[in-house]
Amino acid sequence: MSQGYAIELYFDPALENQVLKAWNVLARRQISTQLIELESRPHITLLSSPSLDPPKLQNVIKNFSSKQEPLALTLSSVGSFPSEDNTLFFAPTPSLGLLQFHSQLCEALKKEGVEIGEDYRPDSWIPHCLVAQEVPRNRLAEAFCILRDLKLPVSGYAMDIALVEYSPLREQFAFTLGNVAEA
Repeated sequence: MSQGYAIELYFDPALENQVLKAWNVLARRQISTQLIELESRPHITLLSSPSLDPPKLQNVIKNFSSKQEPLALTLSSVGSFPSEDNTLFFAPTPSLGLLQFHSQLCEALKKEGVEIGEDYRPDSWIPHCLVAQEVPRNRLAEAFCILRDLKLPVSGYAMDIALVEYSPLREQFAFTLGNVAEA
């Protein structure tokens, strides 16, 4: 796994448990255990970069999160990226609220000189919640069918925003959306 940082959006406990259920089903079937082994948390990646400055970002993200409210989310479909690592994900419905949240975060980061990579720019970002990585090619169809059968859509809220460092995975900080007391 590569090295870098990611800004992630964490879910409320009920929605997080729905994603963990998918991870566990795939692990029990010995299809994919990587996210569990990494001790990752279910999330939507808002930005990923090989180099970010955590101390500089802490105040930016703290101020940004204090001005936001928990964000309604619906994980509505199963998808895959056309890449060699055979990643599967739940895709949230790209609501105006989610897209504006992401766009406003990118603007706040750009004002601080953070370069937004091509994959995470508002006009090209594909919101996703990873459910499996490095699925054996001969088991992709099986994994896809298992995920499709998990009764989507599931709805809940994004509650926290965090900066994580990888690899190994380590949360640098996290803030609750709308929590002015933390800001």
